[in-house]
Amino acid sequence: MKKRLEGKRALVTAAAQGIGEATARAFAEAGATVVATDINAEKLAELDSVPGITTQVLNVMDRAAIEAFFKDEAAFDILFNCAGTVHNGSILDCTDDDWDMAFNLNVKSMFHMSQAVLPGMIAAGTGSIINISSIAAHKGLPNRFAYGASKAAVLGLTKAIAADFVTNGIRCNSICPGTVQSPSLNDRIAAFEDPVAARKQFVARQPMGRLGSVDEIAAAAMYLASDDSVFTTGTQMNVDGGMSI
Repeated sequence: MKKRLEGKRALVTAAAQGIGEATARAFAEAGATVVATDINAEKLAELDSVPGITTQVLNVMDRAAIEAFFKDEAAFDILFNCAGTVHNGSILDCTDDDWDMAFNLNVKSMFHMSQAVLPGMIAAGTGSIINISSIAAHKGLPNRFAYGASKAAVLGLTKAIAADFVTNGIRCNSICPGTVQSPSLNDRIAAFEDPVAARKQFVARQPMGRLGSVDEIAAAAMYLASDDSVFTTGTQMNVDGGMSI
């Protein structure tokens, strides 16, 4: 039986760990030829032994590096934009550097990666771009000022790409996760004065009473990457344990 992504080429950013890694593995298992990228060369190399995955160190905030990468690559059917950062703090805590970092990594990297992948998709007459946003784009969360603003911008970017290329056979959608158990979350929790209490607070704000898993987000990405979603574009899929209810 044919696998869901058989014959497709997929590009995944932030693939060294967390949601990016889970999605790269899921895409490969579904039959895609996956190019997994990240700036963490050591962690990324752990994917080299996975059938269907090749790795490439890539800084998605470096436009010249992106352009050089695409010169040596064939066209992709799928782009999964996963690279991002979470700034903790309100507007009173946010510096210009914090704001710029949030928008450069969370939004501008998607702009440059999508811009680079689109010509190949247009030529092929097909493609799926999937952007990781956040439930913070829909709902104000305490101490997520720069993060929420940047993730809301991802929704606008997604809809704009979808509208411009809907007649070219290209779809662009976003996923808005709630709080997901990942190495990134572990690092943020560890930075609190009381990590145990902090973890309990993260869990408590999830109506389902638990954190999401990276595999649950990867499953949403699988749907949007596959031909099961050929009539779906410009949407945001909330995979948030009920936070948006």
